[in-house]
Amino acid sequence: MIFRQGNISDINFLKSLAIKSWGQFESELTIDNWQRLKAGLSNDKTFLELLEQSYSLVCENDQKEIVGMSFLVPHGNPTEIYDEKWCYIRFVSVAPEYAGQGIGRQLTEKCIQFARDNEEQTIALHTSEMMNTARHIYESLGFKILKELAPRFGKKYWLYTLDIT
Repeated sequence: MIFRQGNISDINFLKSLAIKSWGQFESELTIDNWQRLKAGLSNDKTFLELLEQSYSLVCENDQKEIVGMSFLVPHGNPTEIYDEKWCYIRFVSVAPEYAGQGIGRQLTEKCIQFARDNEEQTIALHTSEMMNTARHIYESLGFKILKELAPRFGKKYWLYTLDIT
């Protein structure tokens, strides 16, 4: 597996990976909630903004197909979830057929290292009750639940943070 920085030419592959990766949760959502999630995952604007404002990391297989991705947004980009002092990880995604190979962990570790290298203080992320494997990875890397968020797509979500100073 090869890890590299993602770029604008990857956008269609990133959207495709997002739908494929998150599609494994379709059966856990109502039809309406899946359609809302899928619309967000296939929205060019979502990925254009992430590619412009974040450190994008992709994992390619031997055929140069993107099988994993993550985005680390630097501090100074607050949202309704994230404090302006925090950097945060978005869309850690791995193609289902590559699950269990450590790609999600490596993507997360590389985001943490990039944040440290850029002297970030706190790194945050949010995840849901559907994503038990991801939650296990985050918790094993030292992330702690800061608080429960309002439900999204009919599911429980939590905000996690990690002090990296």
